[in-house]
Amino acid sequence: MLDIGPLELVALVVLAVLVFGPDKLPKVIRDVTQFIRKVREFSDSAKEDIRSELGPEFKDFEFEDLNPKTFVRKHVLDSDELGLKEIRNGFDLRKEMAEVADAVHGRESDPPQGSSGASGSTPLSLSKDDSSTPDLLRKREEPGREERPPFDSDAT
Repeated sequence: MLDIGPLELVALVVLAVLVFGPDKLPKVIRDVTQFIRKVREFSDSAKEDIRSELGPEFKDFEFEDLNPKTFVRKHVLDSDELGLKEIRNGFDLRKEMAEVADAVHGRESDPPQGSSGASGSTPLSLSKDDSSTPDLLRKREEPGREERPPFDSDAT
């Protein structure tokens, strides 16, 4: 109930009795409940008027859909029109990260289990024997004091 604890509820009741008095308190409670009921009726009638004005195309329109989180959850995450669930379930982050780490360290990654992938190609394997692939684990040689670093015209 609006995150109000029992002690806070008792304090509100005591405060209401002190402010309005025991003889006026039932009338105040009745007036507040009637006001809340009228506001709800006004809100419901306004929603029905808007729905009737929008026409039959928007018969399943809900005002909660105007909240961006609810709209995205209903139309993108819950529906599978775009095949997002298949993509989300087919993606294994740990496996992908292991393959990237293996490629960076020059190790051959494990072959994929199950299907051969969407394109039918084999994964790129990097071996230390391949001379066209730089060895990323080898430290760079630092140039001597009199030796200038190589000039890169694209960097300047």
